Amino acid sequence: MPEGPMFPLRTVVLGTFVPTIFFELGAGAVIPIIVATATNIGFSLSGAAFLVTVLAIGQILMDVPAGAIAGRVGDRFSMLAASVVAIIGLILAGLASNPPMLVIAVLLIGGASSSYFLARQSYLTEITHPLRRARVMSTLGGIHRVGYFIGPFAGAGVIYLAGLRAVYVLAIVSTLIAMVFVAAFGHEKGAELPTMKQRLAAATTKPAVSMRQIVTQYWPVFSTLGIAVLLIGAVRAARVNVLPLWTEHLGISPETTSLVFGIANAADMLLFYPAGKLMDSRGRLWVGIPAMTIMGASLVALPFTTTVFAVSIVATILGLGNGISSGILMTLGADVAPSEGRSQFLGVWRLFSDFGGVAGPAILAGGALLGSLAGGIWVMGGISILSCLAQARWVPKWSVHASRSTRRAAGLLDD
Repeated sequence: MPEGPMFPLRTVVLGTFVPTIFFELGAGAVIPIIVATATNIGFSLSGAAFLVTVLAIGQILMDVPAGAIAGRVGDRFSMLAASVVAIIGLILAGLASNPPMLVIAVLLIGGASSSYFLARQSYLTEITHPLRRARVMSTLGGIHRVGYFIGPFAGAGVIYLAGLRAVYVLAIVSTLIAMVFVAAFGHEKGAELPTMKQRLAAATTKPAVSMRQIVTQYWPVFSTLGIAVLLIGAVRAARVNVLPLWTEHLGISPETTSLVFGIANAADMLLFYPAGKLMDSRGRLWVGIPAMTIMGASLVALPFTTTVFAVSIVATILGLGNGISSGILMTLGADVAPSEGRSQFLGVWRLFSDFGGVAGPAILAGGALLGSLAGGIWVMGGISILSCLAQARWVPKWSVHASRSTRRAAGLLDD
């Protein structure tokens, strides 16, 4: 078994986990109000649903560049740069008075989120032992959920005290705090840090492994296991966006929507460490398939809800399913990523997840546009079942950690 602490205090807890809480707190506060902000400045409900898709488009546009940048200038610098871009996007969103301005703001926020996410995943992949990997990645996913849990409640309070637009100020402040922690603790104490001149030189230097080489060499992985990742990403993105859309459809207020979102996130963050421990001890499939089954059943049930109480119950079960899946995509990515060109590989890996992130909200938006938001939600329930089948087919093929059987076959278990 590996030795040493599970989570090094300085670089992991203070330099990665704590800033993640604050970065995601801002996102958790803002995401529930994007639909309300959009409708306030002239978007229709279907247009607001499309705007949620724009968030995922921003992530897709930055996935591959973020991998290349992190591979050249380092994960810590990438997290700081992403925070600056996020703040610019939040300022624009808070000041937006017309649809084009809000679209640009949401694109920037989505791109910054992608860069920040990839940098912290790449760093933890590099330093974590494979037999601890799922617990570390699930904890990162859980920390992400803690921020998402706090954010909607903080946002609801800010809306009550100062109005809808003030939530963007809250998000800006929380992102600034995240930057301080990354700058202060995102490196080993006493380590010699590259100067800005050295970082700029690295950014313009051709990497040892090109993105084209990564895509070509690992296309068999991307074209099979990547499909499972895309489907899981679609379901999980639908989970984030379906609640604000359905509550808006029912005429529930933004304050109440934020509270329902927060309750779902509370359930979401309950099981991240047990899920990671189960993945480390029994294998990845023991978490991935049950999680998608629970989420699929919840999505099918949601359109039958008509009251705040009923929506809250289904949202809680949906959150539990999502919480069980905490870290699954990061863990699978870490399982199959090469040591050389890791950041570039993870950038392409995240591209599949984020394509799913576009597909999920797009299906919901299509349902709303066609006059049946419920129909779009039911389609996502069916996609969750397809994700189970894809995992069962391709995870054992590419990850020796799929189950105890695959580990035993690879000689990692004696019993």
